[in-house]
Amino acid sequence: MMIQELQLIEQNLSNLGMQKQNFQSRLLENDNAIKEISQNQKPPYKIIGNIMLEVNKDELKKELSSEKEIFELRIKNIEKQENRLKEKAQELQKEILKELK
Repeated sequence: MMIQELQLIEQNLSNLGMQKQNFQSRLLENDNAIKEISQNQKPPYKIIGNIMLEVNKDELKKELSSEKEIFELRIKNIEKQENRLKEKAQELQKEILKELK
């Protein structure tokens, strides 16, 4: 029973790790986009569906900054979940070892 619970926790940790990696990748892309927009004098474009539209630089920066905050928040929440699951896994491992002795 406890071993199955431990396996489930490890599976959840793996899933959280993939989610975190995804958000970190998106955050990096976002940072690069903000940097590129700031350094470039030409008007930025945004792909919407199958078309590319010229957009206002300041509005796009604001949108990207907002997305950045969301990504950072999600990463922080995932890290909190990971820490809780790791603690629970350690407790279960101790219990399992006690029972095996």
